[in-house]
Amino acid sequence: MSSQALREARRYEEIYGKRILPEQRPLFHLTPRTGWMNDPNGFCVFRGEYHLFYQYYPYTPIWGPMHWGHAVSRDLLHWEYLPAAMAPDEYYDQDGCFSGSAVTLEDGTHLLIYTSVIMHKLPDGRVRSLQTQSVAVGDGEDYEKYEANPVISENMLPEGSDPRDFRDPKIWREPDGMYRCVVSSRIADAGGDSRILLYRSRDGFHWEFEKVLITNGLRFGRMWECPDFFGLDGKQVLLVSPQDMEPKGFEYHNGNGTLCLIGDYDRETADFRPEYDQAIDYGIDFYAPQTILTPDGRRVMIGWMQNWDACAIRDPEAVWAGQMSTPRELSVRDGRLYQQPIRELDLCRRNRVEHRNVHLTKERMYLDGVRGRVVDMEIRVRPADPEKSYQKFVLRFAEDGETYTSLRFRPSESTLKIDRKFSGSRRAIVHQRRCYVENAQEELRFRVILDRNSCEVFIDGGRKVMSAALYTDLSAEQISFRADGDVIMDVVKYDLII
Repeated sequence: MSSQALREARRYEEIYGKRILPEQRPLFHLTPRTGWMNDPNGFCVFRGEYHLFYQYYPYTPIWGPMHWGHAVSRDLLHWEYLPAAMAPDEYYDQDGCFSGSAVTLEDGTHLLIYTSVIMHKLPDGRVRSLQTQSVAVGDGEDYEKYEANPVISENMLPEGSDPRDFRDPKIWREPDGMYRCVVSSRIADAGGDSRILLYRSRDGFHWEFEKVLITNGLRFGRMWECPDFFGLDGKQVLLVSPQDMEPKGFEYHNGNGTLCLIGDYDRETADFRPEYDQAIDYGIDFYAPQTILTPDGRRVMIGWMQNWDACAIRDPEAVWAGQMSTPRELSVRDGRLYQQPIRELDLCRRNRVEHRNVHLTKERMYLDGVRGRVVDMEIRVRPADPEKSYQKFVLRFAEDGETYTSLRFRPSESTLKIDRKFSGSRRAIVHQRRCYVENAQEELRFRVILDRNSCEVFIDGGRKVMSAALYTDLSAEQISFRADGDVIMDVVKYDLII
């Protein structure tokens, strides 16, 4: 039976979700049914449908006690809301049902594993968080929490771990039927250093600690959140979202960032040996990604398209806050993670407009048929004279008078910068990011996906990606181009009809 807290959340979202008009949301980026959304949870395939749960506070567009929202899709683009799956309604999760994942059990039922949070008051009056891992079982819509929760308690942490930071289990099933999950953990009294722990279970309910999979060593930020661990193209990939990152050139930005480690994995010994590291996303808004293996064998990732340091930009009176990224197909080539929008998006392209060999100047140029806020554009930029470079290329979109977001490329620095400081923001938040683009002096190629409230830029065939949330009024639809120096550009633009 559902609890009163869950019934109230479901009743609220059923009433108030209907009051948010479709035109107030992105077209194909999932937003919360009502209120607030952050991390994707339980991204999976169950009984022939894609399920995506998410960190959720239905009552306001501001973070609150975490519930699990729920949506389903058959193509990862058209989403249908289902009732909220979980609410913080037990003694062990009364302060939040935090991030987690999902798997289909051997009997065909659906298992959710999540971080259960309770705040303890210490004898000296201080309040301390206790984070444990709990499970719920259901049929794809209704879930019952396990009577013996939590299934991974603070007593199952390795020596030296801090139970205040022990979260975000990502579960999978091995070919031999064994269930495993990775969980983020912080080391007590170690300057905030973190490690990823590996647990195993034969049934999904009774777990044991297996080993420390990897220790950060304070190389990449401090606390690692939201791990994901999977094989891809003959390599093993670990995705995490570190807090308190320090920049390393243009490879990592400071603050809350993303990290991909690629290496080898011995399944017999559970030894992971990373060889390469990189950011997952180089833009402003991308965090806590989670992946699935699709029925046709693709590894697809989706992330929270927001940055904790940029949350102040939202109007407290907004009808929703938070959105997911475009689902992305992943591959590993030459020790690097590549990302491309899922191929299903290509089927939504309409009204092709093409301009070839456009000679750009310092004057902003508007091209016939190239405008809109739900757009897919492929752009190729190169010097008019191969022997003479140019100084700068500038693309503006979501433009209306003085309001716009821009992409700027400087060949002399090989840097591409996204900049939304003139996008209509009334807050001094993170507005710019830059990334290094290899071998782009001769030719720069990138693809831009716009969906009303967001921009995603796939550079050099998906070698790097930059994402940003936009809060510009939807009436700003102009797109313009200009350059300092002699530049030739090709652009192919499509409307996206979902």
